[in-house]
Amino acid sequence: MTAGVRIRGPYLGQSGYDYHTRELTRAMVALGMEVDLQQLEQWGPSGLPYELREPWLERLRRPAVVRGVVHCAFPTQVVATRWLPDINFTMFEATRIPRTWVEAHRAADLVVVPTEHSRRAWIDSGVPEEKLRLCPLGVRTELFRPGVRPLELEDGRGRPIGSYSRRFLNVSAVGGRKNLEGLLRAWLRATSPDDDAILLLKPGTYEAGTVAELERIVQAAEEGAGKKRREAAPIEFTWLVLPDVDMPRLFALGTHYISLSFGEGWDLPMSQAAAAGLRLIAPRHSAYLDYLGDEVASMIPARESPASSATDPWVNSLFEGANWWAPDEDAAVEQIRRAVAGKDTPAASARERMMERFTWRHAAERLLDLLDECSVMSPR
Repeated sequence: MTAGVRIRGPYLGQSGYDYHTRELTRAMVALGMEVDLQQLEQWGPSGLPYELREPWLERLRRPAVVRGVVHCAFPTQVVATRWLPDINFTMFEATRIPRTWVEAHRAADLVVVPTEHSRRAWIDSGVPEEKLRLCPLGVRTELFRPGVRPLELEDGRGRPIGSYSRRFLNVSAVGGRKNLEGLLRAWLRATSPDDDAILLLKPGTYEAGTVAELERIVQAAEEGAGKKRREAAPIEFTWLVLPDVDMPRLFALGTHYISLSFGEGWDLPMSQAAAAGLRLIAPRHSAYLDYLGDEVASMIPARESPASSATDPWVNSLFEGANWWAPDEDAAVEQIRRAVAGKDTPAASARERMMERFTWRHAAERLLDLLDECSVMSPR
């Protein structure tokens, strides 16, 4: 009898961790593994509507025997499993992890992170180097690909978004780390109403007050740029909540994907945009260094700076004492202008890179190998 795998993590919501857990489960099942999928409770308030859930995930038959447990969770949420190997599959977006995370590493046999940047953050924070392993996240390249039929969306004036020659996309939670204010400010500075271009933002609506916070961000960006939205190329927001299988249609609507984030553990939407064949604009820092580069993307210089936010208390608690990276906004403005003018052709295909190295099958196979490694390690 082949032993199955227990996966413990959030999978009923809209967050990146929820998506991560669903796709890892799907990849394990595709490899012929039986999966005991366990919902991580008290994760967040933003559940998927029932009609957008995948019922098969909740009907998975529990295997009689499991070879180990993969916790897709913060380190403080890992609960050691007696007699079974435990892997904590996690990540972080700054130079150092919280002290409580350092202490919590003992609950897992191995801490698995997707990038070298995250590995260094754990080591520099005091977690033993021998406790850490790398496993990149993945993309469903069969779904995120060129040629997908795009969503039919219109801008505020009724013009089809697909009719613009340059269509920039960003999918982000509304919070201090994603630096939406900087992105909007750069767009306002870089563009004019005469440009045949549009910026389409899909904000994550994870908590109450998201819309009000986004309104504040837009106003701050206008004040910083010294321009109103009407004085730049259009900015549109879509609040659609899409099932996973329809997200490729959103990406198919874009020609470019842009992020000016302060730090990333991975950035699933950027990797999906890479697989979909979009042109990419990203800061030269954190996770982007692991799967992008100058040959496949337009990389924006960034400088290390203290991680803090005047309006996001979550940032100030989780990132206390850590640094992240501030993208060079002037360089971002110049790159947006180049992209609008059609002068940003990459030298190589980001999609080919994702297909060769960064699929969920690769991730699942790597984790199975690590569970086997755990099984021959000394007990905790």
